[in-house]
Amino acid sequence: MPVRYFTYDKPFELENGEVLPELTIAYHVFGKMRKDNVVWVCHALTANSDVADWWPHTVEAGRFLDPRRYCVICANIIGSHYGSTGPMSINPKTGYPYYGSFPFITVRDMVKAHFLLADYLGITSAHAVIGSSIGGFQALEMVLTRPDFAGRLVLIATAARSQPWSIALNESQRMAIETDESFGLESENAGKKGMRVSRSIGLLSYRGSSAYNATQQENDNLYKIAGFRATTYQQYQGDKLCRRFNAYSYYRLTQAFDSHNVGRYRGGVESALSSIGCPTMVVGISSDILFPVSEQVFLYKHIPDCQLRLIDSPFGHDGFLVEYDKLNALLKPFIGAK
Repeated sequence: MPVRYFTYDKPFELENGEVLPELTIAYHVFGKMRKDNVVWVCHALTANSDVADWWPHTVEAGRFLDPRRYCVICANIIGSHYGSTGPMSINPKTGYPYYGSFPFITVRDMVKAHFLLADYLGITSAHAVIGSSIGGFQALEMVLTRPDFAGRLVLIATAARSQPWSIALNESQRMAIETDESFGLESENAGKKGMRVSRSIGLLSYRGSSAYNATQQENDNLYKIAGFRATTYQQYQGDKLCRRFNAYSYYRLTQAFDSHNVGRYRGGVESALSSIGCPTMVVGISSDILFPVSEQVFLYKHIPDCQLRLIDSPFGHDGFLVEYDKLNALLKPFIGAK
């Protein structure tokens, strides 16, 4: 499915008061749009707008994002490296990419851009809004910004606000990037050595001990003293991100992650959550250490019309990407309900 682009040729004011002179939003559409059949998917940190690419076996016939039944739309978040305005975009004021001068953005800025796209597409309401991880942050902000937008809300492995634990993990990743002497240079390859280390730090929180101990054991050689699978796996994952992403984007997106707090200017977190009026399903992953199940329980307790479901998985936070069959069993009937 080809990527599409929407260009907003007017100034775009960010939550911190800075202004982007113009905005481009990359997005994908799966299925044919009909009245009340839009399912808006909000993607996670380094994913893109091509849901079928990063969320396997979901945009398929018979699945909860069945393109025969629904029109599935996903917009790439601003600040990303996948087509929406970000650090590698050309700054109209200079004629060169922003690089490190790309401004600080928040999750609310991302959602403000989503709604520009929704308005352009003529979407006044969606049958459902779905988000996992930082995508869940966006999904929450969408229903709080426009209370009548979502008919149903699905929040997976996410939270009402970023907690000190996740903020500290992100700061450690940024510190790793900052140790790279090339970070700050006007180059798309700047900071990649640091980002390689940063990703290896982040991955620990995405998987956790249960996933590593299940998949990286040295069962083939009980006498090994070097060259462990876990070692090469960390190196591989760091290299993999460096081949597809940009350090300036990664840095800004982790800062946006930290900014998340649905209670900001809404009278507090509990007050904000209590105002959500659409049927909601919250899904937690049993072994998630980035967003422990207690975070999803909190959402469940404070969103009025809410169901809580738990997926038992050893794959930690990344379980939402791996356990697609279990997710389908939960989400298909919920999204399909009238």
